[in-house]
Order: sequence, then C-alpha cells, then structure tokens
Amino acid sequence: MCGIVGYTQKQNKMVHVSVLEKMMDRIAHRGPDGSGLYYDANIAIGHRRLAIIDVDGGEQPMKNEDQSIVCAFNGEIYNYKELRIYLIAIGHEFKTNCDTEVLIHGYEEWGYELPKKLRGMFSFVIWDAKNKELFCARDNFGIKPFYYYLKDGNFMFGSEIKSFLEHPDFEKELNMKQLERYLTYQYSPGDETFFKNVYKLPPAHYLVRRGEKMELVQYWYPVRNEDKETSIDEFANKISEIMEDSVKAHKISDVEVGSFLSSGVDSTYLSAISKVDKTFTLGYDEERYDESSKVKSFPKSEDYKNYSRILGKTEFFDRVGEVQYYMDEPLADAASIALYFIDEEAAKHVKVCLSGEGADELFGGYNVYKEPFMWQGYNKINPIIRKGIGAIAELLPSMPGRNFVVRHASSVKDRYIGPTCLFSEKEKRKLLKNYIGVEKKKVSLSVHSTESVEDDINYMQKTDLTQWLVGDILLKADKMSMAHSLEVRVPFLDKEVFDVASRLPVSYRANKEATKIAFRKCAEKVVGDEAANRMKKGFPVPIRDWIKEEPYHQKIKDAFESQTAKKFFNSKMLVRMLEKHVSNKGDYWRYIWCIYVFLIWYERFFEPVREEVKINPQNEQMKPVYLHA
Repeated sequence: MCGIVGYTQKQNKMVHVSVLEKMMDRIAHRGPDGSGLYYDANIAIGHRRLAIIDVDGGEQPMKNEDQSIVCAFNGEIYNYKELRIYLIAIGHEFKTNCDTEVLIHGYEEWGYELPKKLRGMFSFVIWDAKNKELFCARDNFGIKPFYYYLKDGNFMFGSEIKSFLEHPDFEKELNMKQLERYLTYQYSPGDETFFKNVYKLPPAHYLVRRGEKMELVQYWYPVRNEDKETSIDEFANKISEIMEDSVKAHKISDVEVGSFLSSGVDSTYLSAISKVDKTFTLGYDEERYDESSKVKSFPKSEDYKNYSRILGKTEFFDRVGEVQYYMDEPLADAASIALYFIDEEAAKHVKVCLSGEGADELFGGYNVYKEPFMWQGYNKINPIIRKGIGAIAELLPSMPGRNFVVRHASSVKDRYIGPTCLFSEKEKRKLLKNYIGVEKKKVSLSVHSTESVEDDINYMQKTDLTQWLVGDILLKADKMSMAHSLEVRVPFLDKEVFDVASRLPVSYRANKEATKIAFRKCAEKVVGDEAANRMKKGFPVPIRDWIKEEPYHQKIKDAFESQTAKKFFNSKMLVRMLEKHVSNKGDYWRYIWCIYVFLIWYERFFEPVREEVKINPQNEQMKPVYLHA
C-alpha cells in the first residue's frame, strides 16, 4: 500500500522537482517507509511507500531493463507470483520479488490488457518513455483511489486530491454541482469531485494520455448470470471454497496481518477463517452502541487476541476536521470517524488488516433489499396515487415511515440511488442559496447504461456496487486506514468471489424476512447459527443523541450561523432543523450531520488558513530516491 502523485508537463515548461516533492509530502502518511521520484522533460512521478511485500526491495518508481518503462503503484496484486512465473517462462527477467515489477513486465507483454490479468486492489501509472504515453488503471471495484486534474492542458494525477494543492498550475475552485449531489447522496457520487476539473478514474477503467489527447476505457463489467439449477447448499459450499481461497491470497504479506471485528456476520466469519492472531473492535461509552464486550463471546474468539478502542463524544467531535482533511471530500457517513479511531488502534499492532467491505453488495445484505418483497401489495397501488401519497409525506417532518412512503412514490428504477437518500430536490431548493437543479438520476443511470437490469434486487445491488460501495464504503476504508499508514484488504471484493456471487439467484440473496441467505448458510458452518444470522447493525454511531447535548449542540449551531453557512445555505432553516431535532420534534440528525460535515470540510480546504502537512517524525529527514532519464 502506497501513494502516488505526478503530472505531465506542457511544452516549453520545465519539470520542477521541488513541486513534486511538496506533492509527495502531502501524502506522506500513505507511505512512511520510503519515497522516490522520476522525472524527464515530459513527466514527473512521485511515490510514497508502505512496505508490505519484499520489504527490503521494491523501491518505486520502478523501471524495466532499458529504463523505457516506469511504474508507480498503489495496492497489492494477489496473483503476482503466478504471473511472475509465467512471465519468466516466456523470457522476462526480474530483479526483485515484489508485485510492482510484475506490472512492468506484464505491460510489456500484454499492453492495455494488463488490468484484466490482475487479481487485487490497485491504482497505478506506467510511463512509456519511448512512445511518450501514460497508462493509468484502477482495480475492478475501486478499492484504491485514483484522481486526476485536467484543465488547459495541465494534467495531474494522484492517490489523494490534496497533493494537487501544491502544484502552481492547480486552480482550486468549488464544484457547486457536486454539493447538490452530496446533499442527496451523503457522499460525492459519480466521476466528478468537489473540486472543479478534478475527476475520479472510475473502477474497472484505464486511462491513456498521449500529448493533449486522452482515452478512457472500461475493461470489466460487473454482470450477473444467475444459475437457478444449483441448490443453495451447493452454493454455500462454493462460497466457502472461494472465500477460503480469497483470504489465503489476501494474507500474502511479509508483515503481520490482523482483522477488524464487529458484531456482524461478515467480520465474524472473516476473522474466524483468516486465523489471524489479532482482531480490532470499536466500542463506545454508551452501552447500547458498544460492541467491544460482545465480541469476547464470539465463536473462535479464543483463537485470537482482541484489542478494543472505546470512543467518547469529546474526541469524536474534536477530530471531525482532521477526518475530513484526510477524506479530501466531505463524507457525511459518521462511520468514517469511527473507522479513523479503530484504524489508529490497529496501526499500533499490525501493518495490514482484513475487513468485511463488499459482502453486502455481492451477497445481498442490506435491509433495504427486503422492501420489494415486504411491500409488494403497496407497490401494486396505482402509481399516480402512490405519487400523491409520497408528495404529502414529503411535507411532513422527519418521522418513522416517512422516508419509506416518499421512496415508494415511484418505482425502484426511478428512485433508487443507494441505501441512504437525504435531501429531496424540494428541500434543496429551499435550503440552498444558489440552487442549480442537478439531475441525480444521471449519476444512477450511467452505471446501468450497458445492460438491461429487469429485477429490482439486481438493479439495487448493481447501483450499490458501482456507486455506494466505491463512493462511500471503500473510500473511507482507504482514506481512514492510510491516514495511519495501515493497509486494509477486503477479501470479499475479489474477482473470483464475485464470479460465484454473480451466479446466485435472487431467492438465495434476499426475501422479505432475510438477507445474504446463501452466505449466512455458508457462515453457519464456521461461526454457528446465532452469529451467522445476527441482524445487521451497520456501523452504529450515537450522533443522534450527542448533537442534543452541550457543547456539541452549540458547536453545530455556531457552524450553522457562521458566514460560511450563510454563503451557501438558508442559515435560519438550518438552525430551525437543529432545534426541532434537539426538542424531539423530528429526527433530523442525518441532515444536520451532512451540512455540518460540509462546513467543516469547506473551512479546511477553502478558508484562508493553510493546512500544515503532517509528516511522520521518524521520516521527516528522509530524502527521496531520485530517478531521471
């Protein structure tokens, strides 16, 4: 796990090494074990290394034998040993034992087909000096981030947007369209970002840049092909076999590997089959949210040592700004802050941690997947009548059942954008000072444009796999762990696991009473019936209660009455919403948190006070390795 930065240079402009070094310093937390850079007349590439495989070797950027191919890589390739054996057999010569060199020789052999050969999590750049061509690629699921800036011929790339702030040609400007989308999604959806002209390379895509020309290509599609002939017991066995294989691959490391553990079936199962020595759990002062005491009684818990981090409200609020800085873009998912603390604890003991992200999207685990079965009768009501009921419900204060009625005013394909949906267009029109009216469905439809998805559950799962998973779940997993120089690996999000999960019929995924049906049947054999069928809780955070207390209520109120808030929002409307929540006249905590997080993020990145770069003290004097043509 590492971090990459770089930029291509316009004609008649010099590459400034000092600029590249500053960009690298911005992401020093991603790679405290080493740094290196490459530059020539056309390009500058920087790398920060977190040494996991071939600890003593593997410095980057790495070159081929004749120094014409240069690679900087972030991630892990789990099938690199098999690929290495094949490449050696057909004549390629290797100097190291690390997976980065497989990318170099693989590119020489397969060219643009390289990403299709890889099993792993990755974002990388390969510079072909002979052809003056830059090749960039991102893994199938978007586990590792990759951003690029494109304006007036300036092209920058990196693992984190904050590195671009150090380049003199970067023009920092807020993307107001993304603010509108964020208020609905609670994260930054699609390929745009909160910074104008900064984009995300989508999952399963590669990018080729030659001079001023750029090509973007999708190399893999998450297509389901249901197998209705195989029994659920047979599928449970197939899941067990492929998960054992995936975990074995994800444990390849020259340093110790641990695992996160909560009360959910995903992490319980993962911790059990991975046979790690250390697990990590987050707890809270409030007993009803605390999971640290529960995990001690889990099946096979005697096989590993569990480390718990108890989180209190004061330190939670104190670190909100820090978390948003590391996130690069505002994320209203409160679990990101919880992750920040448990990652901090895990990093004290291990360098790599396994985590359960992706199981819900692959196997059908979200409770919202029950709705098409639970409310078949309601959905048979005339759509015009349902639309009218939904319009009335939208006028009511936030209360149990309101969101359901609003959601079901239209069909799944017309309204589903993910497990959470916050401000409606009507609410945003009242709330925002400068409402643009960005069409949210354009983001959702883009992921379904290549195929017809008829079944509601398939539609919902594909939306979550290609939007919610990459825009919220995986992004916070990467950014929060790398803030502490910790590598997080996600064995559920494996090409081979997806191949099995994609063949599951809907009836083996969800019904009106259960979710992840086939997977839970698999898990029962490992962790027992109770743990395998435990109700999904998500990642509970007690914000709903905390924001009613002082000084947190006042802290948020001050933010809502600030000049920054008045610049974007109807400040009085924000305060009214906050006071209604505090006085129990509605449940608005998600809306309140969404706005508060944006304001904190905006002050971090756009207010006059400049952020100081944080560098691990032990690496502060470390000099980068220079490579040049």
